[in-house]
Amino acid sequence: MMLAIPDLLDSGQLDEVRHIVDAGEWVDGNETSGHQSALAKKNMQLAENSDAARRAGAIVLDALGKSPLFIAAALPLKVFPPLFNRYQGGERFGTHVDNAVRLKRGSDLKVRSDLSATLFLADPDSYEGGELVVEDNLGAHKVKLPAGHMILYPASSLHRVEPVTSGARVASFFWIQSMVRDDGARTLLFDLDRSIQAIAADRGQDDPAIIQLTGVYHNLLRRWADC
Repeated sequence: MMLAIPDLLDSGQLDEVRHIVDAGEWVDGNETSGHQSALAKKNMQLAENSDAARRAGAIVLDALGKSPLFIAAALPLKVFPPLFNRYQGGERFGTHVDNAVRLKRGSDLKVRSDLSATLFLADPDSYEGGELVVEDNLGAHKVKLPAGHMILYPASSLHRVEPVTSGARVASFFWIQSMVRDDGARTLLFDLDRSIQAIAADRGQDDPAIIQLTGVYHNLLRRWADC
């Protein structure tokens, strides 16, 4: 399942994150690459353990925790601390698949990458190119969202970032380990949750059918969750 999370950051949060990361220490993006990714990747990245990355990442994590849409879609168990990258001057990231397990340097944190997330931090009109292209059984999907919006997609997907031919593409990226490992099961739970919410808005939360459907949702989650 691919899902856009609109306005994850409001204008104030977006301005604060950009102020922090723009003034931070930028290094070669391959600092955190695996072997396969290093062959395809050419960009810059905010130093992973820098104060700027921690401060900006904390703002992103706080916003994620307050987003009902993100929580319903991802059913997060662990979130890898957000990283930040910048593409300009023809930089790109060729087709690759993300590592199955992400290790946080200098810590014991391990995150199984069930979902990948890209949070756009630059206005799409401020740069040319830089589309995130995610491939699935239905073909290739190009994504270039407004600043503050985020795309969520299976980490198992082949994906790439097209060359940025002018301006600068700035984004945050990270991975999520879900309580529900299987993407198909997560999609079913998300669709059921959205349907329950839509029916409840029309008939009220105390409607017997809503109570029954909510029970079905939680019993499926109980069956599939690993936490």
